[in-house]
Amino acid sequence: MSEELERELSRLRWRSRRGMRELDRLFERYLDRAWRQAPATERAVFLRLLEVEDDKLWHWFMGHETPADAELAQLVDSIRALPP
Repeated sequence: MSEELERELSRLRWRSRRGMRELDRLFERYLDRAWRQAPATERAVFLRLLEVEDDKLWHWFMGHETPADAELAQLVDSIRALPP
C-alpha cells in the first residue's frame, strides 16, 4: 500500500476512536479487514458514518435501530458481519 494511503488509514484510525470500546473495535475491525479493498464509494460512506453521533451508532450497531440512509445501513450491516 502506498505511503499516502497508509497516512490516510492512520488518520481514519484516529477519527474512529469513539471512547466506547465496542464502537472502537467495530471501526478498527473494518479498517483492518475491509477498508483497503473497499471501493471509493464505500470509503465515502464510511467517512459519513464517522460523522454520526455515538449514541446513534451504538443503536445501529447493536441492531436496535436502522439508519434511514440505505448506504449507511448497508455499511453498518457489513461491519457487523465482519468476523471478530
